[in-house]
Amino acid sequence: MTAAAARAGTNPVEQAVVWLNDPLNWTNPGGIVDRLEEHLSMSAAAVLLGCLVAWPIGLWLGHSGRGGGLVLLISNVTLAIPTLALLTILPLTFLGFGRPAVVVALAVFAVPPLLANAYTGVRQADPEARDAARGMGLSGGQLLRRVELPLAVPYLAAGFRTAAVQVVATAALASFVNGGGLGQIIRAGFGLDIAAGGGQIIAGGVLVAGLALLVEGVLALVERAVTPRPLRRARGRAKRRAAAAVAGN
Repeated sequence: MTAAAARAGTNPVEQAVVWLNDPLNWTNPGGIVDRLEEHLSMSAAAVLLGCLVAWPIGLWLGHSGRGGGLVLLISNVTLAIPTLALLTILPLTFLGFGRPAVVVALAVFAVPPLLANAYTGVRQADPEARDAARGMGLSGGQLLRRVELPLAVPYLAAGFRTAAVQVVATAALASFVNGGGLGQIIRAGFGLDIAAGGGQIIAGGVLVAGLALLVEGVLALVERAVTPRPLRRARGRAKRRAAAAVAGN
């Protein structure tokens, strides 16, 4: 603990403020900047891997009109697997300890919202638009690429937003298997005496929560930008009806 943190007394909140305001904690090797870069890189890799797996499956199943039960089963199974369990099991495989095992574990965690939203987005495509495309002689693949996929973009964005926020928040567990990231700051705090490391633990938690909120805000703007205005109004009306129903109960 730095001398400034020591002067802050035993109040962990004061220690956290002092710790976050110490420039050396940001710029030193293994500091906040390095850990933030690790956190973002492995989170981005995990979400990208999840997209590569979940989106093709979800889009094709939605296009074919079959596999709704399969989508639900995959989502429930992957959600039921604790991420921490995957993080401890995968390093014992050929992936080994470190970043690859973390990325795969987080990708599994990202699959359910990506898969479910891809499937739902295609199934919610306007039937009249499908019929018109078929009447123009479009094949199944062309129908998916030219009609259903563009209409599903808002749902894909919503699933991406949910998956990204969940992965960013969960990636803090990567420190348990030598994966790095902001969780390493929290883990290092637990390695100290609680009076000395309490502020660092809180600071690490604030950094993870702040990053997750920032990702949520940015992707919420992206989702709004790619959602057509009529669909935004329809969703707003649906939310208001749901809120009114809850209030009425």
